[in-house]
Amino acid sequence: MSSEPKASESDDLQGQDPPGSASPSSRDRLPFEPTRKKDASPAKPPAIGGARNSAKPAASAPRKERPAPRKEGLQIPDVVSRRMAGRMAFFCGIPTSLGMLTFVVSYFIVTKGLFKLPNSAVLLVSLGFFGLGVIGLSYGFLSASWDEEHPGSLLGAKEFSTNLGRLTDAWKAARNEKTQD
Repeated sequence: MSSEPKASESDDLQGQDPPGSASPSSRDRLPFEPTRKKDASPAKPPAIGGARNSAKPAASAPRKERPAPRKEGLQIPDVVSRRMAGRMAFFCGIPTSLGMLTFVVSYFIVTKGLFKLPNSAVLLVSLGFFGLGVIGLSYGFLSASWDEEHPGSLLGAKEFSTNLGRLTDAWKAARNEKTQD
């Protein structure tokens, strides 16, 4: 008999918090969000002097590499990933395009002699637009609704606050887990 939990047991644990953990904030667990389980991994043996034993070839000691668990329920659904990609393209694409357009417009102004344009002004304006593009990339990811059934609002302000809360909760849980180890 295998010691792995049956599919029905893991499905029952999907919506529950692991034992001993504090209850989550007012957010609901997503279908593709993994459950937190304490993994008992063996401790690494201490390194001895930093040098390898030359009498024993490296191939004779087989390494146990665990493949990453790839469960079907833990993947981001296609609907959600397309929604994220579209928002990221919009919120990142417009400022990035404006950043590149800055160079074209400044070239036109300088070549036609309309007025003197300092190089630092072109640099700062283009860097500002490229910076907005980076921020737009993050905002596009976080402002998308992570729920398959609800597309979310146009600007995604409510989804942004919900998803940012989920992200900070996950960071706090990971930091607490790391300090407990």
